[in-house]
Amino acid sequence: MRRNIIFDFGNVLVRWEPQLVFLPYFGGDEAKYWFFWRHVCDPVFRNRIDAGEDQMKCIREQQQLFPEYAGALDLYYTKWEDTLPGEMPGMRDLVTELKADSRFSVFGLTNWSGETFPTAREKFPVLQLIDNYVVSGNVGLVKPDHRIFRLLLDRFSLMAEDCIFVDDNPNNVTAAEEIGLEGILFTGAEALRKRLFGEG
Repeated sequence: MRRNIIFDFGNVLVRWEPQLVFLPYFGGDEAKYWFFWRHVCDPVFRNRIDAGEDQMKCIREQQQLFPEYAGALDLYYTKWEDTLPGEMPGMRDLVTELKADSRFSVFGLTNWSGETFPTAREKFPVLQLIDNYVVSGNVGLVKPDHRIFRLLLDRFSLMAEDCIFVDDNPNNVTAAEEIGLEGILFTGAEALRKRLFGEG
């Protein structure tokens, strides 16, 4: 049976480390950084952008709510590429191996701004290996909403029971499992390779 492997992108294929930008802004003060990340540049704000809302509009609205953090919020747009320091170790080789194996097909499902994703895909070869994918910012839905998983299944004519979904976020893995996909919480390329190929 052919298995369809569906990859999340951030911190599965490409490293996403916002602290590289924001921690220096706050002078290395981790408490200030985490307050900003959890309560100002919070998941609701980030999901609006990932769901396709205009990035600058969202930033300006958030700056009105938190004027003391206006400078930090600007960095979410002006320095976003600096939050992506490279590919996840071993993942380009693993994706290449999966694509060469007739037992597998490879897909992608990512929460990512539709405005910025094309730049990231051009920058990182591992993302270019994924030919069939859904970007949340292009479809107006974000994980863990079941609808974005079903949209991907419908778009590529996949059956949930034939799919394995790989993500570093437990909530997204749980959502995939709730609609019938096999979920794998990503912990690293080698552990994933052993799981997919039945080794160890």
